[in-house]
Amino acid sequence: MKKILIFVLLLSSFAYASDKASEKQRDKRAKEQLKIEMEKEKKYSREQTFYNENNYDFKGAEVNPDSLHSIEAIEVDDFNIDSVYD
Repeated sequence: MKKILIFVLLLSSFAYASDKASEKQRDKRAKEQLKIEMEKEKKYSREQTFYNENNYDFKGAEVNPDSLHSIEAIEVDDFNIDSVYD
């Protein structure tokens, strides 16, 4: 019984520690992205010009692949368009 209790306690502490580590990484990525966006805004405020598709940086609008694992999958219900009009 003691061994089971110790095992459960150890397992839960490892799970808690891994959650804290991922939270720190998420905060670090958010701060880095915020810094990048603030630099862009400073540049835009100095130039005070509107950009069109020829000189806009589309690479900066891409999703960071490191943050994709933290997004929860969306469950989609079966949608029947016939039930909308009943």
